Amino acid sequence: MTTRLTWYGHAAFELQIGNAHVLIDPFLDDNALSPVSSNELEADYILITHGHADHVGDAVEIAERTGALVISNFEICNWVQSQGIERVHPQHIGGGYPHAFGYVKLTIAHHGSSLPDGSYGGQPAGLLITLEDDKRVYFAGDTGLFYSMSLIGEEGLDLAVLPIGDNFTMGPDDALRAVKLLQPKFVIPIHYNTFEVIEQDPNVWTKSVQAETSTTPLLLKPGDSITL
Repeated sequence: MTTRLTWYGHAAFELQIGNAHVLIDPFLDDNALSPVSSNELEADYILITHGHADHVGDAVEIAERTGALVISNFEICNWVQSQGIERVHPQHIGGGYPHAFGYVKLTIAHHGSSLPDGSYGGQPAGLLITLEDDKRVYFAGDTGLFYSMSLIGEEGLDLAVLPIGDNFTMGPDDALRAVKLLQPKFVIPIHYNTFEVIEQDPNVWTKSVQAETSTTPLLLKPGDSITL
């Protein structure tokens, strides 16, 4: 089954797996880098890594319009329900579940997770997704570097998606170290240049990845897609 991954800037992605549309951290309408608005996208599932507004984004509005199932930690799912969305599937760190589009496991992430209204958003997470063809994709979410990334990568990763913006997350140097721990076949840098405080040159980073690892970096522009 063909899987297409599209980046909409910052940490917002769409996975199209056959006829299923999976949105990840759909920060779109207030994202100056996004080439699409939230009402242009279909969704069957919405995955949210943590509660910050630049990751929850337009999830509630999209779920209300499309009827998508929201998948996140327990606290975020409770909050989403308090916003009027009934269809949620709560998980938590270390736990996985075989959803129709693939097996989703929540991994640790070192970050915060307050929700847009200031309420507690539980523990932030990364997403380790195993697709039907056994391809494994790791969305690190907002995180600093941690040594047990090596455990996430030890069974083999086809793709890792890592923040490089610094200030709020890993910067370029730690993201390079993350690649060395994870050892994915491919890596996509994200979470940069959305705001002035996280401005980075991704070309410099991808050259470092090429020079120091066997991983192939994929440098996308917002709206670009790849086939997994």
